Amino acid sequence: MASPSPTMTIDGFALHAGAALPLLSELHALADDVPPHRGGTRLHGQPALTDLVHHGAIAAVAARYLRDGARPVRAIMFDKTPQANWSLGWHQDRTIAVRERHETCGFGPWTIKQGILHVQPPFAVIQRMVTLRVHLDDVPADNAPLLVAPGSHRLGLVAEPDIAAAVARCGTRTCLADAGDIWAYATPILHASAASIGQRHRRVLQLDYAAQALPGGLDWLGV
Repeated sequence: MASPSPTMTIDGFALHAGAALPLLSELHALADDVPPHRGGTRLHGQPALTDLVHHGAIAAVAARYLRDGARPVRAIMFDKTPQANWSLGWHQDRTIAVRERHETCGFGPWTIKQGILHVQPPFAVIQRMVTLRVHLDDVPADNAPLLVAPGSHRLGLVAEPDIAAAVARCGTRTCLADAGDIWAYATPILHASAASIGQRHRRVLQLDYAAQALPGGLDWLGV
């Protein structure tokens, strides 16, 4: 018997099959402008990206989970190729991108990634976010699909030494995809990916969405 489809509330992730199919040519054009062989490239300020993620099919998926206040607050283009390939161990996403540094209670440490200011916020901020992975290429089992631990988004902040036990307790699911699919997941979910063993691209536009304002004069960087 086939496994039941995952749901965001219970499992912390959900598939929106073919949701981005009408946008594939625009997404491929966006990817063509990304520096090759970098792996993950943070995107900001490209007019073509702004149009894609603020309106239309992609934004509609985010709005299903965050309602009308959903807005994209960070974008990263990942591209695993034979020249830029890597694996990523089990972890939670814990940082956000902001415009300017303002010392605010509960926010820190601060880092700069590819020239963009990032900070670790109180985990409650992460718990109110949703992440979309927009697939530009097919992702069968040999092309580094995302792995998630169902239900781990409900565990709160998991200390690094406890991650392996949490994954063992929750189990794992593999997020296979066709080009044009969107996987949505609760941003706190534990997730990982292996290195690709194929010889093709695995391009994914990863988008963080949020609906809440930040305190202390902080503002989301946006897209």
